[in-house]
Amino acid sequence: MISEEFLSEVAIFTDMKINKIVLNGTYQIPNFDLKKVAENELSMRYTVPFGAVETIQQIELKDELDNVITSNQVYVPISSDTILSQTIFVKEA
Repeated sequence: MISEEFLSEVAIFTDMKINKIVLNGTYQIPNFDLKKVAENELSMRYTVPFGAVETIQQIELKDELDNVITSNQVYVPISSDTILSQTIFVKEA
């Protein structure tokens, strides 16, 4: 069994690696409204301004060297400023 302390350390490491969000491969969001670790859970919240993209079809979390950490296919129409939340759970599988 993996200790909760180690899972928390992995969540903190993941938090430090994530530098920005890229939508649809082109629109970058470098600033988070919220980015915090609690135990083994990384929570992020960010705003997509109206007009930045018409519809979000892909969300990528990237590091400072532009390497993709995670990539998710989604369908989110943007008809006004939109706040998105993302959570990464670090757990034993």
